[in-house]
Amino acid sequence: QVQLVESGGGLVQAGGSLRLSCAASGRTFNNNGMGWFRQAPGKEREFVAAINWSGDSTSYTEFLKGRFTISRDNAKNTVYLQMNSLRPEDTALYYCAAAPMGYAGSVQLRYNYWGQGTLVTVSS
Repeated sequence: QVQLVESGGGLVQAGGSLRLSCAASGRTFNNNGMGWFRQAPGKEREFVAAINWSGDSTSYTEFLKGRFTISRDNAKNTVYLQMNSLRPEDTALYYCAAAPMGYAGSVQLRYNYWGQGTLVTVSS
């Protein structure tokens, strides 16, 4: 089992920045690929970004590339999502997830552990 706890969400004005953190515990964190997903009110959950186990390979949903950056610190068992130039449409519940075998892609079914989410609200 891997337990994931997100933090860092909150209320921010448009144009501002937030850094989300996801702390992992339980089974070995270093072997897992990690992803961030989000779900806006009334919408389906969507892929944001992912990173492989070593941190040297990342993937992003195209329309967020350049504003969001995913990173990880295996010594701290933590993955981060730096979000810059935030827009009201970025308002959502943000989830981190862990995937076995270092998977770092957008397919949600590949992720077998999920956190409870942290809420990001961007005001205009």
